[in-house]
Amino acid sequence: MSEPVIRCRSLYKIFGLNPADLRIDGDGVVEPSILEREGTVTAVDNVNLDVSPGELLIVMGLSGSGKSTLVRCLSRLIEPTSGSVEIEGMNLLGMGDRELIDLRRSKMGMVFQNFALLPHRTALENIAFPLQMRGMKRRDYVERARRMIALVGLEGRENNFPRELSGGQQQRVGIARSLAVEPDIWFLDEPFSALDPLIRKEMQDEFLRLQSLLNKTIVFITHDFDEALKLADRIAIMFNGRIEQIGRPEDIVLNPATDYVSRFTSDVPREKVLRVGSVMNPPSEGEEVADRAVDVTDRVENVVEYVLGQRLPVPVVDSGDTVVGVMHQAHVLKVLFPSRSEPA
Repeated sequence: MSEPVIRCRSLYKIFGLNPADLRIDGDGVVEPSILEREGTVTAVDNVNLDVSPGELLIVMGLSGSGKSTLVRCLSRLIEPTSGSVEIEGMNLLGMGDRELIDLRRSKMGMVFQNFALLPHRTALENIAFPLQMRGMKRRDYVERARRMIALVGLEGRENNFPRELSGGQQQRVGIARSLAVEPDIWFLDEPFSALDPLIRKEMQDEFLRLQSLLNKTIVFITHDFDEALKLADRIAIMFNGRIEQIGRPEDIVLNPATDYVSRFTSDVPREKVLRVGSVMNPPSEGEEVADRAVDVTDRVENVVEYVLGQRLPVPVVDSGDTVVGVMHQAHVLKVLFPSRSEPA
């Protein structure tokens, strides 16, 4: 298994605390009485997290849960109070200002809800701006900025100013600008939340297309579960500064670790989350099954109408067309619509 690109251990951000008052034990855990002091706010509370190469990790939580503060601690835009953060094995918190700036310029891309485009510069000039700051030659930064324009589908708009672009187009400029520095790690804090629903869906599709091409390591904040389900490899759910649970979307929905996670996911349409492999039963020798099989990796929402319309159980096959399970109609219904008194 490859080493994580991002690793943090016993990470805290406590606002209103005098560093001289900080007391931690041998495991890096802050003494509970410190967290309860009047006038302090614990925005990140003992977070341990690994993000693998090429992974798209979604961080979710209600407003005030600490998700934005966590991402800013991981990039050290906010100084953590205690704990450790490593980027590709390098100690982020031990870096001086120059090392930190170099790391951000060479390794990190950041996109936030506020596009923060420079109003007096064209789309191309906005994208090229961070490359200019790195001292790149004009010919080179213009060429790379044009490549980014093409990558996000803005050909013909490169000479438009931000006021002449739609919200979705402005967001594409922001994404292109962050990609221009060719980061290995991408931090995105609710980048699509200010967009209209139709434009938001288009940007999600565009984002997935870019990720399929670029394979970045991504930490993406959202409060929208549908968006998380569409994008995530794993989801981390935060509450009061802590990560309540982290795992694949189907694991979180089927096996919530806490009451909070259970409530947080209670209204999520299960058929959109679960894959066939999560709801199938083991095959039984000699069992009569339907003629047509379904793929083990498909989402349940894509096959549920067919499965529930069959008289017989439906076989489930893998990529090699080998039967690996069966979908029983009664079990599928039980998983999709569990009773309140009976776990799925």
